[in-house]
Amino acid sequence: MDYGTPAVVSVPELFGSELLTWVVVGLLLYWAGIIALRKLDLLPGFVGAQGPILTFHTKRGRDFLDWLSGPKRFWRAWANIGIGIAVVVMATMFVFLLLAAIAALTTPQPTGGVQQPRNVLVIPGVNDFLPLSATPGIVVGLLVGLVVHEGGHGLLCRVEDIDINSMGIAMLAIIPFGAFVEPDQESSKDASRGGQTRMFAAGVTNNFAVTIIAFALLFGPIAGAIAVAPGAAVGGVAPGSPAEDAGIEPNDRITAIDGEPVDDNDDLLASLDPNSDEVTVELDGERTTTVDRSLLVTAAIDGGPVDLSTGDQIVAVDGTDVGTEQAFIDAVGDDHTASLTVQPADDDEQTDTEVPIGAAVEVADGEPLDDATGQAGTVVIITAIGDERVHDYAALESQLADAEPGDELSIVSYADGDRDEAEVTLGEHPQQPGSAFLGIRGAPGTSGLELNDLGVQLYPAEEYLAVLGGGGESSYGAVTDTFLGKIGLALLLPLIGVVGILPFNFAGFTGGVQNFYEVQGSLAALGDGTVFILANLLFWTGWINVQLGFFNCIPAFPLDGGHILRTSTEAVVSRLPIEANRGMVRIVTTSVGLTMLISFLAMLFAQGWLAS
Repeated sequence: MDYGTPAVVSVPELFGSELLTWVVVGLLLYWAGIIALRKLDLLPGFVGAQGPILTFHTKRGRDFLDWLSGPKRFWRAWANIGIGIAVVVMATMFVFLLLAAIAALTTPQPTGGVQQPRNVLVIPGVNDFLPLSATPGIVVGLLVGLVVHEGGHGLLCRVEDIDINSMGIAMLAIIPFGAFVEPDQESSKDASRGGQTRMFAAGVTNNFAVTIIAFALLFGPIAGAIAVAPGAAVGGVAPGSPAEDAGIEPNDRITAIDGEPVDDNDDLLASLDPNSDEVTVELDGERTTTVDRSLLVTAAIDGGPVDLSTGDQIVAVDGTDVGTEQAFIDAVGDDHTASLTVQPADDDEQTDTEVPIGAAVEVADGEPLDDATGQAGTVVIITAIGDERVHDYAALESQLADAEPGDELSIVSYADGDRDEAEVTLGEHPQQPGSAFLGIRGAPGTSGLELNDLGVQLYPAEEYLAVLGGGGESSYGAVTDTFLGKIGLALLLPLIGVVGILPFNFAGFTGGVQNFYEVQGSLAALGDGTVFILANLLFWTGWINVQLGFFNCIPAFPLDGGHILRTSTEAVVSRLPIEANRGMVRIVTTSVGLTMLISFLAMLFAQGWLAS
């Protein structure tokens, strides 16, 4: 059950596609310029060109690597640890991609946001979860990641007595696209198999080490110096909503309602008079505005049971004018259906529609509700459990939370306008032993609609700060109490809004969200701007480095994982009681590489293609 695009937005939807067009045009012009310079022989000798990519070569730094490689036993031990980590990650990546491909082929669904091909590109503004404002942090993180990765290869080359012809960095326009170390081919062949493996594993080892260091600094002194600023954080404003009409904008903080201070997001709901159609809102503690409340549909299920769309306004229920969510509930009362007077977003003429008011759910096949009603795969609206009226999905969850497996409940539901009442015996939740299970997949809100009488979507500022080690409480509980748990959640933050876990992505303290935070303690002397810059650099350095580490561990050429797979396969084959040859090794590496490539492409494209 999928919601349509919420009406509460802060960035135009077409921005990413328009930017991608300009990026492509710019790259083509840049490429043409490179070709012209190369034909005119104007490129310096240390600059190479491979298509639109420029490579800058240097022999400087080899003396430094020779000096740094002095404690060879230490660096070999360090790289051996990296080999173990790399092998585990390689196996995990292989299994993950294989299972993802199988799921995409066997259970096709419309392609999700994360699976869009553009989201594979780490290009801010093009990638859905990497905004332009995050560019400086991403570029610095990428530079650090590339330098330590290739520096690790170069260092282990010298530890294993492999000569280095040159080192350098590859640039795509102004974007650092990669770095490289060119080992001497002859001395590389002379190195032991173990030495080659350590050399290939050194890069990802350094990336993972930088990740740990960056996040340790972020979770410790930096995030500890940041606090959530007073007020409710406005992450988005619905077009045509009362908030937009009153001049409220994304990244504002609502600091008071009708003169009463608002401490945080939760306090906003408590501060709003449920029956008042007009409120005075203070923004950022500086200016006030008057909001005339009206009931707006901010999200709706695609093809849902109620024929309303995002942007529609509910103006009356059974002839009674309503301007707030509470007035809506009061007007519906105990009736299971209501006649809604609706002002469509794209039409000046109001319409009346009779709809059931309750919790919209999809009935799962073979589960308790399906056993009682035979409505598997159908979206129904549950309006009552026993004698208790259900007005929305939150009320349904609350009632089911008080039930136990084996309880028998009388459930009233509507499907396609037809009323059904059934006795349902609850099962046991498959993931939560001891909890009751009805066998449904629900949509938040009322009858598959999310209603908002102010027109703002709140940004979970405290949630994100808690994940990063700052103050406040997190809904993830014990996960945020461990260092590795924090890292795992931090890696999800840039795409957490794309997958729908929380309403907004977190791209660092940038793009205006700095207004939701303030710096305190000893670091306050540095100024808010400096601390936020440090936090952004650490966040993206940690995030980019772990991505580089995982990506390079993919067991396919020309990535490090492919080379480690080859040397590891050679080591295993050489110990088998058969006559080993390079063909056997090639079969293994080619098979694994092709499987990874096919799985990756299937994960990206198969679901959307099959579902269509």
